Amino acid sequence: MFVIIGYVIVFACVFGVFVAHGGNMGVLMEALPFELATIGGAALGAFVVNNQPKVLKATVAAVPAVLKGNKYTKARYLELLAMLYAILQKARKDGLMAIESDVEAPHESELFKKFPTVGGDHHVLEFTTDYLRMMVSGNLNAHEIEALMDSEIDTHHQEAHAPVAALTRLAGGLPAFGIVAAVLGVVNTMGSVGQPPAVLGGMIASALVGTFLGILLSYGVFEPLAGLVDQRGQDASKELECIKSTLLASMQGYNPATAIEFGRKVLFSSVRPGFIELESHVKGKK
Repeated sequence: MFVIIGYVIVFACVFGVFVAHGGNMGVLMEALPFELATIGGAALGAFVVNNQPKVLKATVAAVPAVLKGNKYTKARYLELLAMLYAILQKARKDGLMAIESDVEAPHESELFKKFPTVGGDHHVLEFTTDYLRMMVSGNLNAHEIEALMDSEIDTHHQEAHAPVAALTRLAGGLPAFGIVAAVLGVVNTMGSVGQPPAVLGGMIASALVGTFLGILLSYGVFEPLAGLVDQRGQDASKELECIKSTLLASMQGYNPATAIEFGRKVLFSSVRPGFIELESHVKGKK
């Protein structure tokens, strides 16, 4: 919703002020399809050349996701911490081997089914069960598992940043493609230099639309979009860091209630549940 509101403000201010100052929208509308085809087509081609197929797929998936509401809310983190508490509590009460069946078949586990939002998230489920499996096996100590977690989170962050870099490069190239479209318009104008001044003026105005459109799309559309994708990627990494801190605290001997407190403290303050709030939620889920 806020993304749409932001774009509405951008275009309303730009075109609204233009019209308020006596600008002729007809000139813009007449040139817009041709300039948009030139700039958009060139930018799309360069975007395809500049990125590997995996980055193209990630970008196509990331853009619609950020246009929706942010799923990383306090309610989601409450459910995540409650799920980790339930897992660790079962392991503490019945032993680590008691959660082996849950870890090996999480989609069939009644424990994970109690938490459909985070339990149904592929990344959360895979990250959690992978390291719980290592804890059950007992072959690695806390420091070794922490190093593995850091490596995986770093890889996740790099993959999440790939669409950001792709969109940023696209935003950086759009003004140049706008200049290309404008130069072509000027070339076309110079070829008609014998025409009356009124005709030449309209042709020059149409040519300048290319520069205007390239800059507007760059700084008003794609660069802000890249920033938003980057922020969502940070939120996703923070969720994995919360799981990491909780599981490591458990491996170091802390009880489940204290272990999830380690995870709670990692979260951003805007979505971090309070101590009493988390305690009440966990007791309600037991």
